[in-house]
Amino acid sequence: MLTFVKAQAASIAASAVDFLVTIIAVELFGLWYVAGTVMGTVSGGITHFMLGRTWVFRAADKSIPRQAIKYFLVWKGSLLLNATGVYLITHYGGINYIYSKIFMSLLVGFFYNYIIQKKYVFR
Repeated sequence: MLTFVKAQAASIAASAVDFLVTIIAVELFGLWYVAGTVMGTVSGGITHFMLGRTWVFRAADKSIPRQAIKYFLVWKGSLLLNATGVYLITHYGGINYIYSKIFMSLLVGFFYNYIIQKKYVFR
């Protein structure tokens, strides 16, 4: 149970980085919301990998390249799911991209990222 709580705390921290980068990219620099979502997801992914490796799953003693490759494979799926979901919900649902991103982040975080990272990446 403690691992799950720590994983959620790491996800919140990574999501904060993700959302901050996304909103700055879209609102301050005028980028397309999907490009901002990708930039935010990359930033959040790096943050999450480092927290997951060192704090959540305490797997810092294992090979960084091996973990990074596994994480990157999982992260690519997360990026694809998030960006596609944000686009579909925003474009076809007419919902603000921030709300779409919140919804997709929660959905992908609980039902994809945590499970695969625990069972595959940082095992």
